[in-house]
Amino acid sequence: TASGARTQPLSFTSWCRLLRSSHNSTRTAFCLIKAHARAEIAEEEDVLVLKKSNFDEALQAHPNILVEFYAPWCGHCKALAPEYAKAAGMLKAEGSQIRLGKVDATEETELAQEFGVRGYPTIKFFKGGDKESPKEYSAGRQADDMVNWLKKRTGPAVNTLTEVTDAESLIADNEVAVIGFFKDANSDDAKAYEKAAEAMDDVPFAITSSDAVYSKFEVSKDGVVLFKKFDEGRNIFDGELTKDGLLAFVKANQLPLVIEFTEQTAPKIFGGDIKSHILMFLPKAASDFQEKMEQFKKAAAGFKGQILFIFIDSDVDDNQRILEFFGLKKEECPAIRLITLEDEMTKYKPESKDITAESIVAFCTQFVEGKLKPHLMSQDIPEDWDKNPVKVLVGKNFEEVAFDPKKNVFIEFYAPWCGHCKQLAPIWDKLGEKYKDSSDIVVAKMDSTANEIESVKVHSFPTLKFFPAGEERQVIDYNGERTLEGFTKFLESGGKEGGDLDDADDLSDLEDGGEDGHDEL
Repeated sequence: TASGARTQPLSFTSWCRLLRSSHNSTRTAFCLIKAHARAEIAEEEDVLVLKKSNFDEALQAHPNILVEFYAPWCGHCKALAPEYAKAAGMLKAEGSQIRLGKVDATEETELAQEFGVRGYPTIKFFKGGDKESPKEYSAGRQADDMVNWLKKRTGPAVNTLTEVTDAESLIADNEVAVIGFFKDANSDDAKAYEKAAEAMDDVPFAITSSDAVYSKFEVSKDGVVLFKKFDEGRNIFDGELTKDGLLAFVKANQLPLVIEFTEQTAPKIFGGDIKSHILMFLPKAASDFQEKMEQFKKAAAGFKGQILFIFIDSDVDDNQRILEFFGLKKEECPAIRLITLEDEMTKYKPESKDITAESIVAFCTQFVEGKLKPHLMSQDIPEDWDKNPVKVLVGKNFEEVAFDPKKNVFIEFYAPWCGHCKQLAPIWDKLGEKYKDSSDIVVAKMDSTANEIESVKVHSFPTLKFFPAGEERQVIDYNGERTLEGFTKFLESGGKEGGDLDDADDLSDLEDGGEDGHDEL
């Protein structure tokens, strides 16, 4: 859907239509022209510019193509563009048969529809010229991630290293690389290693039995080593060699102890198996930035594989929505928060504002041991909260009003930036006016970006919920027509009629990213 689109891209130049042979051309001439046409598929920074008119020809000429469907106004597409072009250039420089292409989905609407494009960017991999069932791209948005994913999809899961120079090149060319040292490539351990390699798309795996390679990297017995260009530099697998054990090992060590939140790292952060994240909000320009980063990193070492340590530059404009999500303002940074991204997102706030390794370790230990209580944001109760027809609720007065056993309370949970909430506002005000003198019906609203309720989880905006009178503390979701008539019918029936409509979900903005529909904080 349009509201589900994921954001903004680059402008692209148009290219001339290819000449086609006349119906009188000989087969030889047709072949020459066809070959010429293929050669003239336009490129921008090594990325093929694809359209409906040349898409099939591109697949014939380049059977393995990763294709980005973008929109010129999409910010996420614009952020992706440099890395996408870098990946294209890397593959081209290697002489790879794999190519990268892009389609302006706002112009090539038939292609976008054909391949089910519902948001931007959408990235699909066409393998072996197969147009019928392209594979969704599922790795990170950095050049290395894309190249590694594509190589895994088109080549062997594990590359064999016979020379020291092969191993050195693998390590030098990749941010993270895994090498299995096995004298017998057919051993059970080696087979478990290969199964693990097949299950990971974004990290290159290799295997060696070469004595010279063993010696070069000071490996004295069979085993697995992860090489990386950060933190310790290498990690040695220690434990029973199983597919699951190896996967857990690689996932725990493939990210830095502290990872900065950016457009490029977001897929790794949110797509990983670690769903507990601790965030440090700190401006990079701060005079004590390095000192605090060292403290944060020191604390991170003890929670590898349990909690992901993330740094967020609080001065970056694109990060302000994240600060808002945690109820923070720039002037309140530096600050620490922890969040779990399970079925329900739960936030935690440390009691101390100190950013030291000791205080962070203590906070994380309490979390791991289940001793922390969730942090629920609340604004102060406005003095005039009940003076207007639509009552204003915050965390501190929600329970008292919503669960009043003598009242039927209809509440809109909104976000100030939400376009659909703004559209609903005049209708909601009219509903409040209609029932302002009612003895048992209350129409209310709550800013859910600044107030959180333990008993009510809000995932999209606007969310409408009805709290009928009684001692049962019942909550009824409203998914009906967002009209004065629809709301009135629902309230007059005591929440029994008009509350369901199949397509109502299309009218909501995601809590995470508003009208961009971005699946992040």
